[in-house]
Amino acid sequence: MGDLLLVRHGETEWSVSGQHTSWTDLPLTHRGEEEAKSLAPVLAGRTFALTLTSPLHRAIRTAELAGLSGAAPDRDLHEWDYGGYEGITTAEIHRTRPDWVLWADGVPPGPPGHPGESPDEVGARADRVLARIAPALAEGDVILVAHGHFLRVLTARRLGLPATEGRLFQLATGTVSRLSTEHDWPVIAEWNTSGTAAAPR
Repeated sequence: MGDLLLVRHGETEWSVSGQHTSWTDLPLTHRGEEEAKSLAPVLAGRTFALTLTSPLHRAIRTAELAGLSGAAPDRDLHEWDYGGYEGITTAEIHRTRPDWVLWADGVPPGPPGHPGESPDEVGARADRVLARIAPALAEGDVILVAHGHFLRVLTARRLGLPATEGRLFQLATGTVSRLSTEHDWPVIAEWNTSGTAAAPR
């Protein structure tokens, strides 16, 4: 059984400001590009049975800058659909909903085509990804390049936890994490590993 590597895309303007970003396809900032480039030596020397990215540009660009070749986009790796909270920060939401928690409450509907998702709906997408990559994991390592909240949900599901327990796994931009196995049980082997060349803030 191979390892499952998870890469969160590099920094964007909205990841800095804390605005919820799902379908808004912002480019990487200069720092985000440097974060992505800094992952190349971290990943160098590894071979992957399968490399998948979110279809969004910020993930595809991160994969390119990290030196990952042959990456295929997978729409199920899209970020959590934040519905009516797209582009809005948690602090702004709390002005009218002081007790709101994404992991418990989900989001209201947004514009057409973006109804928003509940934690369980994101978890169902994560389960589809895990089922799809299982044959490749049986042959070797697999790497996924995607988004913070989605990868946190996927981690919870890989570990056999409810989707809502993704709240436990804070994930920084431009990092790689590794899920492995111990005595056939899925475990976290590395988390939030960054490259040494990332530019200082």
